[in-house]
Amino acid sequence: MKVLLINNFHYIKGGSESVYFNMADMLTKAGHQVIFFSCLSPNNTQYGVNSYFVRSNGDMNPICGAIRYIHNREAKASLERLIVAERPDIAHIHLFWGGLSSSILSVLRKHSIPVVHTAHDYRMICPAYTFRKQNGEICEECLGGKYYNALLNKCSKGKVLHSALMTVEMYFRERFAKPVEAIDGFVFVSDFSYRKHLQFIPQLKDKRCIVAHNHIPEIDSQFISSKRGDYYLFFGRLSHEKGLKTLISAFSALPNCKLKIVGTGPQEMELKAFATTPNIEFAGYMSGEKLKQTIRDCKFIIVPSEWYENNPMTIIEASAAGIPTIGATIGGIPEIVLEGKTGYLFTPKSTTELTDAINRAESLTESQYSEMSRQCREMAAEKFSEKSTYNKIMGLYTSILNSYGS
Repeated sequence: MKVLLINNFHYIKGGSESVYFNMADMLTKAGHQVIFFSCLSPNNTQYGVNSYFVRSNGDMNPICGAIRYIHNREAKASLERLIVAERPDIAHIHLFWGGLSSSILSVLRKHSIPVVHTAHDYRMICPAYTFRKQNGEICEECLGGKYYNALLNKCSKGKVLHSALMTVEMYFRERFAKPVEAIDGFVFVSDFSYRKHLQFIPQLKDKRCIVAHNHIPEIDSQFISSKRGDYYLFFGRLSHEKGLKTLISAFSALPNCKLKIVGTGPQEMELKAFATTPNIEFAGYMSGEKLKQTIRDCKFIIVPSEWYENNPMTIIEASAAGIPTIGATIGGIPEIVLEGKTGYLFTPKSTTELTDAINRAESLTESQYSEMSRQCREMAAEKFSEKSTYNKIMGLYTSILNSYGS
């Protein structure tokens, strides 16, 4: 089978890109041919880059970039050339809103290429994609197609122009691209995400939809935990929706517990100024083996998110390494953090409950911690394995391809 994988970014920018590349490796190992379509960037890995990649909107002047955010003619034309040359059997789209844009859907439909879309975030139903107002409150005011609320609330970084652009893109997309009609099958990476999308788009009940948690390739034994470490770990983007001020407040009250924060992001300087106790370390950006070793050597990872976190790759990577999680009860997190078995849960924004969860983690005996670690690896093998994901994805592909042949 020849599979066309489509994503705005062709480098590891976040968890979505990890899934995009992991899927390429999974399909290739199974004997399928993979072709990529993405945007040009100096950060791109050279794996699969081809002459059909298009310029990034960030390389344009603001007006051209805004137009391409809504409807990217270059992406549409370049994708058509790729399809004519390569004739893929199926296209699997990951992130494309606001970059390659919904313009590509009409090309795929024109050439009768079946289309699958993985909903990594909520961009299909929320203009600002996080269901958060600028003040951090959870917001679902766009329910029923009332996307103008994203502009009224300045949901995108509190900026009028950017919020307006996202709002216009949503209305344009719904009027002209009609994505729910143009896409044949949907992959949701959590039950929560599927239910939330169904709430906003009832027509999805008539589409081919599956829930397939994100997966990672089998982890090397050297990166699997063999003992309890001496610090707690947050790794990811340092931004407001991640709940890092709640995390720092909890550890400020627990001077004997060490916290290591790995990552960079727009809130970095603010958080460094907010963290005034010596038990909190900012370790900067990490990737590859260094990050894997840092995960392996911690006690717990902590995911204190304050938005509808979907299916965090951080929890998946940690679980595969045998590291338990302390996570907020929001979005898809409770689906993959089993209270008292693979970690602990707490109410988002509650410093008191987070502190209590850390104290419970501290009180574990070595044998109790070892049992929790074992259950993490067992859950990872069951829910996040490549084999499980491959079977679900191929079942969806086959079902869609058969419908095209009928």
